Amino acid sequence: MNLSDSELIINKDGSIYHLNLLPEDIATTIIFVGDQNRVSKVSQNFDSIEVKKEKREFVTHTGHLNGKRISVISTGIGTDNIDIVINELDALVNIDFKTRKIKEKHTSLNFIRIGTSGSIQPDIPVDSFLMSEYAIGFDGLLHFYDTKIPPFTELINAFIEHTNWSNKKADPYIIKYDEELGNKILSNHIRLGFTGTNTGFYGPQGRSLRLAVQDPELNDKLSSFEYNNLKLTNLEMETSGIYTLSALLNHKAVSLNCIIANRSTGDFSKNPEVIMTDLIKYTLKKLTED
Repeated sequence: MNLSDSELIINKDGSIYHLNLLPEDIATTIIFVGDQNRVSKVSQNFDSIEVKKEKREFVTHTGHLNGKRISVISTGIGTDNIDIVINELDALVNIDFKTRKIKEKHTSLNFIRIGTSGSIQPDIPVDSFLMSEYAIGFDGLLHFYDTKIPPFTELINAFIEHTNWSNKKADPYIIKYDEELGNKILSNHIRLGFTGTNTGFYGPQGRSLRLAVQDPELNDKLSSFEYNNLKLTNLEMETSGIYTLSALLNHKAVSLNCIIANRSTGDFSKNPEVIMTDLIKYTLKKLTED
């Protein structure tokens, strides 16, 4: 079946609609950062850069480091942007743009998110690194797709009961990282965690400026939730979407979190850019090791 013009939108130069990329522009190992300005902070470590493209908030650099080809792409904030980025990256490698047909041979990509996050446990300090072993999504993205992902039903039901989750919100869903890719990056410098992915920065994360939140006690409920020794560790805004679409499309994904705030203790990192730089260099070293 040929994909219609309105399903697969291709720009006049042959690039994919939002990302403005051609199939040859990306590597099979792709680092995601939220901030556009962080792309160059990753690529400045490359030995060479062959591609620099941007459109809207999506900035892409592709280059080589220690003989390995790597892309770094800014996604912006939120799982809505992740839905665009991963679907379009998958299209670049798994759809023939000339025939508009899905390729018979599937290419699997490696996605590594390097982002900031806030801890909700007092024993996870600012300036530490955390890899999301599990993510619980409050964003609802999974429910728009015909999913084959294991539902973690008992864990989700326990979470809903503990938090008295409002039925006006999207049903939470839980997804796991790719263990093979995670093991390549994991070390004693990084702890494993259970990450909550929110739909926003203010109300969805319990912040109240001029608007009252629906559940003022939600963050306390999140931090006190425990199921079979599994506790929620941190909050951010992309991981569940990355893990969901990667699993559905047969790609591999891990999310690395630089803890710059602790909502439990009220601490905030005094040097967040320095800590982020350390995580970038650590990740690049792990990805290019033989």
